[in-house]
Amino acid sequence: MRRRGPGLRLRITLLTTALVAVVSAVLLFLGWTLVGRVFDSSPSFPSGSQVTVDGVNVDVTVLTNALTAAARKDLLQAGLIAFACMVVAAAVLAWTFTGRVLRPLHDVTGAARRLSAESLGSRLRLEGPRDEVAELADTFDAMLDRLEAAFDSQRRFVANASHELRTPLSVVRTELDVTLSDPDADVEELRRMAGVVRAAGERAEQLVSALLLLARTDGIGLAVREPVDLSAVVESAWKAVRAEAEARNLRTVFRCVPALAVGDPALLERIAGNLLENAVRHNHVGGWIETVVETGPQWSVLRVSSSGALIPPDRVEELFEPFRRGVKDRTSQSGSGLGLSIVRAAVAAHGGFAQAVAVPTGGLSVTVHLPVAPR
Repeated sequence: MRRRGPGLRLRITLLTTALVAVVSAVLLFLGWTLVGRVFDSSPSFPSGSQVTVDGVNVDVTVLTNALTAAARKDLLQAGLIAFACMVVAAAVLAWTFTGRVLRPLHDVTGAARRLSAESLGSRLRLEGPRDEVAELADTFDAMLDRLEAAFDSQRRFVANASHELRTPLSVVRTELDVTLSDPDADVEELRRMAGVVRAAGERAEQLVSALLLLARTDGIGLAVREPVDLSAVVESAWKAVRAEAEARNLRTVFRCVPALAVGDPALLERIAGNLLENAVRHNHVGGWIETVVETGPQWSVLRVSSSGALIPPDRVEELFEPFRRGVKDRTSQSGSGLGLSIVRAAVAAHGGFAQAVAVPTGGLSVTVHLPVAPR
């Protein structure tokens, strides 16, 4: 993009030079006026008085006028020379110092022009006085840090999402190829193939829905903000997984008290639903689930703990990344691997935070803190 009009350096130089020129002209005019007033305030002599100058009698009034004109002429000549020197010096100094001051801005501009997805690792790291320009450079570096992290996260997310979507599509293609290549395929075989294709399609649909929900919860704001009772949210979310939990013979404990949080009821139910779904689907047959809802002066807390496979403590934080499933990555056939990613993004959108710790005997405990609703 081409710059329109004079640059900032030229404008500052012209403005500084103009100010110096105006001030110098005013001072020169004041000096010229002051000289005349000095002579005008000198002692007066009677009309017709004469003085002798170099042996010549000269009228006092003529002499005074001549001296005033000569003084003003000398002042004007010297002042004009000084005026020209001041203007030139102001222009040179303003151009030089402005260039030095604005050099970091040129560095920022050059870095922004060179910026691309492959060069996000470059930084200004401006040294020198910590002034406004340095603050701008530091802000630019911080912005690059955030952009680089976002691009890296996006690359990983797209790669993982592509891998996940490729799996059900590969299943569909394989089943179709095998069935179509069999000339003796009967109705039972076609029904089996249709069942496999349908299951793969449902899994792909669930993944796409989860991706859309994650994109929504990664936004900068909520469409709805209203008081919501977390106990009621947990009760509603539990209905969707109760049958699966009973089928796996899971022991459940609920210690829930009324706890109001501010947010989107649908997203809050999705948070509770994802936590309970994970607790059920990544549990042992005959395991346990404990759900706690409590409230405090600042936070309303939802905690879901469950038994399950042993998780190394150093891998707990990875569970909040997309497509992580306990100690297995992108290998489980149940779930999309986005549950805890959606939980963390949705909680962050509400102004809260989520934490997880590994249960020493196996399993996971996830705690969600949400801002309490004002009373």
